[in-house]
Amino acid sequence: MVKINGEDVAAQGRTLADYLAQEGYAPTRIAVECNGQIVPKAEYAAKVLADGDVLEVVSFVGGG
Repeated sequence: MVKINGEDVAAQGRTLADYLAQEGYAPTRIAVECNGQIVPKAEYAAKVLADGDVLEVVSFVGGG
């Protein structure tokens, strides 16, 4: 299992890009931390999620 934003998700073996697309995240409006390290957007397609990974996905919200 992969813990994403505090919830256990069966996402191991998938790429970060695939997971984010399935969940409807817009890559230009988020930041992702994996195991305490920020994942550069250029690495989303290559980052394969592993059992035990802990991710935080933070969305940016504009306002005025």
